[in-house]
Amino acid sequence: MRPDAVRGHLDGLILAVLEAGPRHGYAVIEGLQAGSGGALDLPTGTVYPALRRLERAGWLSGAWSTVGGRERRTYTLTRAGRHALSVQRTEWGEFSRVVGGILRGPEEQAT
Repeated sequence: MRPDAVRGHLDGLILAVLEAGPRHGYAVIEGLQAGSGGALDLPTGTVYPALRRLERAGWLSGAWSTVGGRERRTYTLTRAGRHALSVQRTEWGEFSRVVGGILRGPEEQAT
């Protein structure tokens, strides 16, 4: 799947991955890959800026730690982030229903 195919949906995808618990940036990328059955293989240049943007928005909190001599930032979903995820799930459901209805075409809609 093309990385630009998730444009407009990346925030919700990242929030959903972090719903299960805190993760560092690369673990978020792995979570996106695993959750999509390997279809999403997003580059760090796409995910890391999104993580920083979501943190600035107050939807994630981040903390630095040192693991194996390497610095890494671990992100946690905030209360505001959980609310944003809920809103995005509702919006996705509506979008998916509307677009799916059109793309199925009149023959499938009749069945």
